[in-house]
Amino acid sequence: MDDVEKAILISFDESGAIDSELKLQAVNFCQKIKETPSICSLCIEKLCFCKLVQVQFWCLQALQEVIRVKYGSMSLEEKNFIRKSIFSMACLEGINDKMCVVLDSPAFIKNKLSQVLVTLIYFEYPLIWSSVFVDFLPHLSKGAVVIDMFSRLLNALDDELVSMDYPRTAEEVAVAGRVKDAMRNQCVPQIVRAWYDIVSMYRNTDPETCVTVLDCMRRYVSWIDIGLIVNDAFIPLLFELILVDGLSEQLRAAAAGCVLAVVSKRMDAHSKLSLLKSLQISRVFGLVSDDNDSDLVSAIAALITGYAVEVLECSKRVNTEDAKVISMELLDEVLPTVFYVMQNCEMDAAFSIVQFLSGYVATMKTHSSLQENQMLHISQILEVIRTQIRYDPMYRNNLDMVDMIGVEEESRMLEFRKDLFVLLRNVGRVAPEVTRIFIRNSLASAISSSSDKNAEEVEAALSLLYALGETMSDEAMRVGNGLLSELVTNLLSTRFPCHSNRLVALVYLETIARYMKFIQENVQYIPLVLAAFLDERGIHHPNIYVSRRASYLFMRIVKLLKSKLVPFIETILQSLQDVVARFTSMNLASREPAGSEDGAYVFEAIGLLIGMEDVSLEKQSDYLSSLLTPLCQQVEVTLMNAKALNPDESSLQIANIQQIIVAINALSKGFSERLVTSSRPAIGHMFKQTLDVLLQILVVFPKVEPLRTKVLSFIHRMVDTLGASVFPYLPKALEQLLAESEPKEMVGFLLLLNQLICKFSTLVRDILEEVFPTISGRVFSAIQRVVDSSVTETNTEEIRELQELQKTLYTFLHVIATHDLSSVFLSPRSRDYLTSIMQLLLHTSCHHKDIVTRKACVQIFIKLIKDWCAKSSGEEKVPGFKSFIIETFATNCCLYSVLDKSFEFGDANTLVLFGEIVLAQKVMYEKFGDDFLLHFVSKGFPSPQNLAEQYCQKLKGNDIKALRSYYQSLIEHLRVQQNGSLVFR
Repeated sequence: MDDVEKAILISFDESGAIDSELKLQAVNFCQKIKETPSICSLCIEKLCFCKLVQVQFWCLQALQEVIRVKYGSMSLEEKNFIRKSIFSMACLEGINDKMCVVLDSPAFIKNKLSQVLVTLIYFEYPLIWSSVFVDFLPHLSKGAVVIDMFSRLLNALDDELVSMDYPRTAEEVAVAGRVKDAMRNQCVPQIVRAWYDIVSMYRNTDPETCVTVLDCMRRYVSWIDIGLIVNDAFIPLLFELILVDGLSEQLRAAAAGCVLAVVSKRMDAHSKLSLLKSLQISRVFGLVSDDNDSDLVSAIAALITGYAVEVLECSKRVNTEDAKVISMELLDEVLPTVFYVMQNCEMDAAFSIVQFLSGYVATMKTHSSLQENQMLHISQILEVIRTQIRYDPMYRNNLDMVDMIGVEEESRMLEFRKDLFVLLRNVGRVAPEVTRIFIRNSLASAISSSSDKNAEEVEAALSLLYALGETMSDEAMRVGNGLLSELVTNLLSTRFPCHSNRLVALVYLETIARYMKFIQENVQYIPLVLAAFLDERGIHHPNIYVSRRASYLFMRIVKLLKSKLVPFIETILQSLQDVVARFTSMNLASREPAGSEDGAYVFEAIGLLIGMEDVSLEKQSDYLSSLLTPLCQQVEVTLMNAKALNPDESSLQIANIQQIIVAINALSKGFSERLVTSSRPAIGHMFKQTLDVLLQILVVFPKVEPLRTKVLSFIHRMVDTLGASVFPYLPKALEQLLAESEPKEMVGFLLLLNQLICKFSTLVRDILEEVFPTISGRVFSAIQRVVDSSVTETNTEEIRELQELQKTLYTFLHVIATHDLSSVFLSPRSRDYLTSIMQLLLHTSCHHKDIVTRKACVQIFIKLIKDWCAKSSGEEKVPGFKSFIIETFATNCCLYSVLDKSFEFGDANTLVLFGEIVLAQKVMYEKFGDDFLLHFVSKGFPSPQNLAEQYCQKLKGNDIKALRSYYQSLIEHLRVQQNGSLVFR
């Protein structure tokens, strides 16, 4: 072994035993050898004598690289030497009377040799080396080794150059075209003849070689003359190979692959139809019913589905009546086997069941009425859909436990089912009655054979029924028919043995909810619906995911049926007693704290039920009192004993209080403001008492953020429920909420004030004047940190919270200004912050990256100008405000910010902002007259003078659209004039 071979072996070593420094030296040594002039002769010599596969691979790789990179600079002598040597290796010929050992090497070495040959073909065929393929053919008589090498060469040619399955450069596409054209003219017929002869000769003695040849041939069918294959010799041979029992499965499957390539070849629709008919494909139908897992069955399945796709495509493209009839006959012939394949065989990845079936169903839309065989096909399509949407039983436990595997499988099936349900809808439109009958029979079958073992079948049947409901309009569902009534009755009256299965229970409840429009019109079914949701099939299901979903769906059903449920209120409350007791029970220590939202939907449903005016005041009071009293008592007891609790007990009690607040909050959603304030104030009094109790939480647990958030949410709720009667409770609530000034808390506080202002407008002036100075001080102090940290810490959680606070502040100021409360800014205690507010609004209106926020700030200025500035030149309401607006706001916001190139007129939001800026100018002119106009024109309008005159004319007119249009063209003109720099500042 010489140094070169040693270096190659070391460079390829993956054992880890070689020192990394030594390996690097070996790699560098090998690289230097590649750059020597004698590299080609060295490599060919090694390939002749060395049997080390690492050395052989390295030499072939080096040769390929040298040819690719240096072909143009090689001498003719060197090119001839490489060509002759490589070709001799591939054909099992000697080089300089020495026999090369490459063809005795493993497959990856032979593949590399074929790639080197293809690289030569890329540069030399057909202009320089025109006889490469013709020269190869006589050597095929040497037997399987050379035949195998010739097949590898053709496969590599397809992979590296010809096949369009891989991205190609424009040059590669051109070379591929040149090579294919030359091969068609020169050698393709001889190659095809060689394939035929080899398969005929070796079919019984060497099936592996035949498989290699047929797999190679399959690749070439798409671009060679189809007549070379579709003739009286080759097609009979291929079908004979497919159909004869004694041959190897691989050989039969390879022959099927070649027929599929023939079937898939692109050609004129009428010619393709004649070809498809001539194949008599029905000969192979029987082969798919044997062993469904074999290679042969997979290949035959792919052939049959591929054939069906092509027939369907022909039926769309042919334009004569006879051809259409033939295509439909061929489809009718193949479809039953296609349906069998879809349900029983492993499908080829290239075949889309949904795409094919959707295409077939689309052909039926043109028919006024369906024929008997088409009705049969529709039933089979529906059966395919049912089979395809069924979960695999092997995942049953994973799906029930919702582990990682179960979650992945459920997500996969949800995605997979989407297209199948679209197909179901299309089938339902073409044959609605057939579809409904099929779904009815599926449900009946699932009911009759139901056991724990067929949960997947039941789930699929229920999913079909759910999907049917999705296709029906509200009107169709309300009207219903005999079949729909039968389906709903069967659904509601059935208790499946597999109901404990999570997926079955969920789809069962979802399906009932889907048909509620029907039940709304057919109230006789209401007891059955209530039973399904209130027993162990729904809210009392042992699986927590099912019971939670049942609670939500039940709440939606109560919302929909409302007054129709009044006769059942007692029954419902009794059934939910244990759920409610988990919240109203005084023995908190014994229960595990569930998620804070658990039970919320149940309480919301109860609130919707008992909050109706159809319920008598006496009963309503009793119901509400029985719920609120124990809940409030628990809170009061906890608050009284709060100081005596150890940390573990305290955290448990806090979690329980959270749940109680959520429950009360949800309960209150069923009570309207009119009911609790006007028609039944006694009910309102109960909620006021509850609010009084819950506000104590802020006093006892002032630092517990989750509790403060929940109480704040309840105050929001009470503002909507109690209306103006909530006012006496607000000072205390706001005082406690303001005790904490964290940015997150302040955001919630500002949102509450926004709600109050939007609901009560000027009625909250006194409250707002009281809290505004404190808010301003804290918020301005906090958002200063955004400015200080804008460069270094923009991604921290704290900065994000502060940015959210700043955004909420703009909304708050906008709400104040637009609800006639701007006088709040001028109250004695708030005046200290007026300058800061104006500067913030000015900077934001000019520079904020969010255009919507800038627009809001401009709107605030417009409202303040209207509120604070009189038309007459009397005493100013706000000293200095007029000059600030004219000298600072007008020039900075209305002119300079718009002149900036970042102000994009092509953006829709920016155009809306621009409209507000123009409106601001109009308002300023109306309020300030020539004082504004002269200053604005002198600052912003250079010569010529007529620009200023036209602007003044438009501003004084009444057409705001014309003003906006003119001002935009003026700004664009000024931008060009100043070339982007604000020379007028």
